[in-house]
Amino acid sequence: MIRMDEFIERLLKAAAEAGISPAEVYCAEDSSFSAEAMEGNIDRYEVAETCALSLRGMVDGKTGYASTEAFDDDAIRMLIRGVKESAALVETEEQDEIFAGDPEYPAVETPESDLDSVTAEEKLQFALQMEKSARAADPRIAKSEGAYVSTGRGVLRLVNSFGLNLRTETPPGGYAVAGIWLVGKDGESAATGGESEAGRKFRDMDPERIGRAAAEKTAAMLNAAPVESGVYRAVIRRDAMRSLLQTFSGIFSAENAQKKMSLLEGREGETIAASCVTLMDDPLLPGGFASAPFDGEGSACRTKAVIENGVLKTLLHSRRTAKQAGTASTGNARRSVSSPVHVAPTNFFFRPGEKSLDELLADMGDGLMITELGGLHAGANPVSGDFSLIAKGFRIAGGKPGQPVEQITVAGNFYQLLRDIRAVGSDLEFKSSNIGAPSVDAGSIHVAGK
Repeated sequence: MIRMDEFIERLLKAAAEAGISPAEVYCAEDSSFSAEAMEGNIDRYEVAETCALSLRGMVDGKTGYASTEAFDDDAIRMLIRGVKESAALVETEEQDEIFAGDPEYPAVETPESDLDSVTAEEKLQFALQMEKSARAADPRIAKSEGAYVSTGRGVLRLVNSFGLNLRTETPPGGYAVAGIWLVGKDGESAATGGESEAGRKFRDMDPERIGRAAAEKTAAMLNAAPVESGVYRAVIRRDAMRSLLQTFSGIFSAENAQKKMSLLEGREGETIAASCVTLMDDPLLPGGFASAPFDGEGSACRTKAVIENGVLKTLLHSRRTAKQAGTASTGNARRSVSSPVHVAPTNFFFRPGEKSLDELLADMGDGLMITELGGLHAGANPVSGDFSLIAKGFRIAGGKPGQPVEQITVAGNFYQLLRDIRAVGSDLEFKSSNIGAPSVDAGSIHVAGK
């Protein structure tokens, strides 16, 4: 049995003796369970435990890096050799610093969890019951494309030769995720749809509820048709809005701005969105999938508004980007054992407003509700903000959903969309992601259809 604390202590001591100073160890341990049911049978079942570690350190003023999944004397020697060899290859004068640490770190709430008491058999039966419930909910459900269950938890450690010794569970309390994707058929019409739930307590999820909801969403899209091309009033439902925010989240990275890969460089203090728009980055969010007291460099995390009432308050910074901009890190340095530090959001979401989705639709009257966006990688330019995306949704007449819509393309610009938002809904949702969004009244949107 590996005693990781002892191994890290030995590694840092050996690094110092080898002339690597200062030095830092970043360690990630993960345990996970995943299974998938397909047409009444367990199609896939996997239990995994992984542990990986990286050593980063300064050698003659240059930073070297090496990683391993082995934890013995040979691994220590390999890591030290790897750091020295990679440092010797560094040509840039700019080096990532090893941070001694902040004076204090915030507390992160650990949600109540039942994951340790849930058996593998319970999880497998859950997946099978989701399928059974979905098939029974509507005779038009033709087949399942997979019902999945996943649970897990991890531990991150960051320890350095300055005496900093940080540890956090990722995510706090672990996670449980379940969902199903279906195919529905009605004559010549076919549709796909699904539903998922996520949380910290496995037994709070209900396989019958998930299965029924997936069947309802799938059946609702049967006999969908395109609309005429034109400009439509539009509400973007929370799931589609979450996809957009995830796709364009990089524009709020100071790293991207400094590389001219965002149009927001130097625009702090400017109005860039409608006054109803507040965009939060909250690493202390209770139950958040990216909640943590420290970032990948050891900086203390803090809650902040990136956009507040339409005004850009800050970009997201690591220590390197903050130094270049003459400001302080926002605690948004992210990394893995095998990849270098980069800037990324934590729990990133539009702060919800007061109106329900039904109220947003009623205020709109007639138009479209966009529920799904596709082609996000090929059809979105994360620098300019332009997008042209395959979409699905519903016609809205008199504030009520009507004919399902598919085979349309919606086009616009994310920067402009932020300015055009008329109202933000109250239905904030994250699912199994660190990116969350409520539904929004997007004003008008260009649609290419029939």
